[in-house]
Formats: sequence, structure tokens, C-alpha cells
Amino acid sequence: MPTDAPFAPARGFIPGLNDGTLGLLATAILVLAAVLWSARGPNVERTDFSLTYVGATIVRHGLGQYLYDIALQKQIRDSLFRHPSPILFEHPPFEALLLSPLANFSYRTAYLLWGLLNAAVDVSLIVTLRSHLAWPREDLGYVALWLLFAPLGVALYQGQSSVLLLAFYAGAYVLLNREREFMAGIALGFGLVKLQFVLPFAFIFLCRRKWRFLYGFAVTSALLLALSIVAVGWHGMTNYGHFLLRVGKNPQNISYGSGVDMPTIHGFVYALLGSRLSAIEVNLLGAVLSVLMLGWVAWHWRPTAGKTSQELMFAAAVATALVTGSHMFTHDFSPMILPMFLAGAHFSKIPSSPLRWLMVSTLLLFWTFPIYFICVAWHCLYLLAPVLLIFSYVAVRAANYVGQNETAKLTQVAVG
Repeated sequence: MPTDAPFAPARGFIPGLNDGTLGLLATAILVLAAVLWSARGPNVERTDFSLTYVGATIVRHGLGQYLYDIALQKQIRDSLFRHPSPILFEHPPFEALLLSPLANFSYRTAYLLWGLLNAAVDVSLIVTLRSHLAWPREDLGYVALWLLFAPLGVALYQGQSSVLLLAFYAGAYVLLNREREFMAGIALGFGLVKLQFVLPFAFIFLCRRKWRFLYGFAVTSALLLALSIVAVGWHGMTNYGHFLLRVGKNPQNISYGSGVDMPTIHGFVYALLGSRLSAIEVNLLGAVLSVLMLGWVAWHWRPTAGKTSQELMFAAAVATALVTGSHMFTHDFSPMILPMFLAGAHFSKIPSSPLRWLMVSTLLLFWTFPIYFICVAWHCLYLLAPVLLIFSYVAVRAANYVGQNETAKLTQVAVG
């Protein structure tokens, strides 16, 4: 990305007894206490980490080639937990391999260790990203917005890898700002732990012909593919493909994740037309709309625009990658906090009042804590898919407007 100055200089936390550092300390204590409390809670075995633990246990016992055998997953799950979650392990094989050492511990201990790692990443992101995010100006307000973003808390409680996905997106963002596209691709490649959100983002860069980024992404992808083959073998990789196809054909199956509980284009299409169309037709329509949306974002991402325009386009790309993903739940919103901060920083540059109100509305919805829980309780999380699309649309419009102004100023300077 080019490096023209943003609307205000970003800075890190200022050491000392001030609101920012005290708020950061309070946040660290709160996050740590939440992990400790959750690990001792009565419902810990019903969290999403239980399915990760099942996958790790299967690989640790040398049964990796059968990792995606539903009968085996249920057998292991029922032997480990009294009140198991109905969801099955559908994450990539390399995740089960990398987390298999946790299966050497009891479930609660493994949950605690994984939670502490996620908590450390969460707090580290708050600290490290501050020097790249100038909004809000007040450190205490900045920290408070992290705490108010419910998906991060849900990811931490559920033992999901969504916080890590945010870290990989953040790494890519920082490296792109430094014009290190190859390393940015490597960083984002590790996000394949949630491949349904990273592949759409990579597709945008493919449409933009950002080959250095894609080379870096390919390097990490090759590494993780090798680890996956080590974990489950070629037979297991074939089973994984069949398993994903089965998930796509059964959007109503709660064990795979119900379609109406997904704030994606696919989930929205299923919620509206699932009773009229077959699963194949829903998948096809959702895929076509998703590809069109990704292509539209890529088409409007101008390579010569300034830093402000580039940051708004990055924000739009992340939101679009999420809404075009095949599977998405509350905790998967976690990477959205980065685009939200970027949109807030450049809010004043949005060209018209209607667009500004749309952006304000989306940010308020995303930062309204109860919204997510209400949508989950009423099984209408799919309604947040249009909100993600509106966010992307406004960010792209604002980026193009800013980019045109920056180009016009450069032209005037050149002529003058």
C-alpha cells in the first residue's frame, strides 16, 4: 500500500499511570478471569472446543485417516463428554495435528491452555494494532471498543480459532501497509485454519493479479497441505472433501451448522428460498452471488490510490470475504473489528449523508453487544448478512471517492 499520511498519526500506548494503560491492564485481567471462570464452569464441555478436542484426540491416537468418519467422531465424543455438543469436527486436518498435544491433557486443562493462548493473542492485538489504528483518539475508548465487540468474547468462550484468524488478517494488513506483499500472503495463509474466509480474500487478490501476495499465500498453503497429509493421509484428505460436500448439501442439519444461523450470502439465500429451491440450487445461487460480490470489490480496488483509499478497500475486502464464506457463526465476526476501526478512522471522508448514516448504522449494530445473542436465540443470524454487504458497499464507495480526490490533487500538482 502507498504511504501517504492518514487523517491523524497513529501511536502506541503511552507507558505510565494513564487511562489507556490502566484500561489495558483491566482488560487483561478481565480476559484472564473470563478464561479461568469458563474452564471451571459446568457447561465447558458444550463449547465448540469440545469438537476440536475430539479431532485432536483422534489424531493423537493414530486414527487420522478416519478423522472425518462421523460414526467415529460421535463414538469418541460420547466417550469423552456426558452432555456433548451436537456439532461435528469439520476444521482442516492440520489443525487437529497441531492441537493433538492438547489431547494429552484432560479436557478442562486443554480448554484452559487453549483459552490462555487465545487470551494472550487478544491482548497482544489490542497493544500492537494501536500503533496502526488512529481511531478513536482516546486510548480508553479504543480499549473499550475491543471489549464491547461481542464476537471476540464468544470466540474466547467457545475456544474457537477466530481470534487467531483476526491475528492473521491483522498481520496481512500491517505488512501490506509496509508494501511487503509476499510476507502478507504468507501471514494470511495461516488463516486457512478458517479456509472459508481466507480463500475468498485470496480470490480478490487473484482478480487483482497481486502475484507476490499469492506466491506468499501459496507457500503457506503448501506447508499446511503437507501437514494435513501427515495428519490424515491421502485417504483422509479424500474423506475431508466428501465431508465438506456433505455439509454443503445439508444446510438444515444442526450437526453441520444450520444455514439460518449463518450471516453469509449462502445463509441468507437459504433462509429466504430454502423451502422453494433444492440444496444444490441454493448452493449454486449463493456461489454465483458470492463470486459476483468478490469480483465487484476486486474491480473497484484501485492499485494507485492513496493510503486512506487502500485501508477502506481492505476493510471492504475483509467484510466481503466473511459474508461470502460458506460457514459463519457469531465468533467468526472477530476479524471484523479491524475493518470497523478502519471505517471509523475514515468516516469523515464518506462522500454523502445517506452513506454516512448507513456506515454509522452498521458500526452501531456490530458493536451492539446483545444483537448477536438475540439473533442466535431467534435463529435469524442470517439477517446480519445484508449488514455486512452494506458495510462493504459503503467502504468501497468511500474508497473510490477518496481515491478520485487524491488522484485529482496529484494531477493538479503535476500540472502546476
